[in-house]
Amino acid sequence: MENAQLIGLSRQIALQRQMDVVAHNVANINTTGFKAEQILFEEYTMPVARDRTFPTMDQPLSYVQDWATIHDLSSGTAQQTGNDLDVAINGDGFFAVQTAAGERWTRAGSFGISNTGTLVDQSGNPVLGTGGPIQFGPEETGIAIGADGSISSSEGAKGRLRIVEFANAQELTREGQNLFAGGTPIAATRSQVMQGYVERSNVSGVAEMAELIRVTRAYESIASLTSKQDDLRRTAIQRLGDANA
Repeated sequence: MENAQLIGLSRQIALQRQMDVVAHNVANINTTGFKAEQILFEEYTMPVARDRTFPTMDQPLSYVQDWATIHDLSSGTAQQTGNDLDVAINGDGFFAVQTAAGERWTRAGSFGISNTGTLVDQSGNPVLGTGGPIQFGPEETGIAIGADGSISSSEGAKGRLRIVEFANAQELTREGQNLFAGGTPIAATRSQVMQGYVERSNVSGVAEMAELIRVTRAYESIASLTSKQDDLRRTAIQRLGDANA
């Protein structure tokens, strides 16, 4: 009876973790460049159950374990904005930005210009070019960004956006809503940028809401089973007490 409750508890813990991930995806359905997450589960076998009534002394018990969280790095829809400083990536690349903690990677290409003339992301982090942060003067106009990331303005060439790719992007770790850290970046060879567009979140609202309902119902079902196990234990204890009275 205790084994059934422990197995149910392991499933509840896994479902709670999955519920948190799905809720986080839903909360960021409108976050530019956001990449959804998914949970991978695996069976964890515990071969230490013992009871004199078992045909053999040891019986394996199968628990649920949330093994890893993976990034869904599929591209979101490119939405045209007409803003010269909005840039979307067509391909697997990431923009490079400079944060207080070091270089980070993002697909959120909704950029702006700070009061010091630096090209920055929505959080104020400098967007990196191949030669460092990209600067603009107060009088510059006509900013143009080519498919290769090259930037020019009324003052001429300003540099080129640093676009990076990864041999295994699953090695990246998420920071905040749309920043990633880690990995071994290499110069992009299969990515191009599109000026005047931003990449929307790749979260499917309908699919995630359906998943949230499914996970909630599964959690409630396990909770009901656990409650019934408690009732069975209570009844067994009462009958044992009556028999020994």
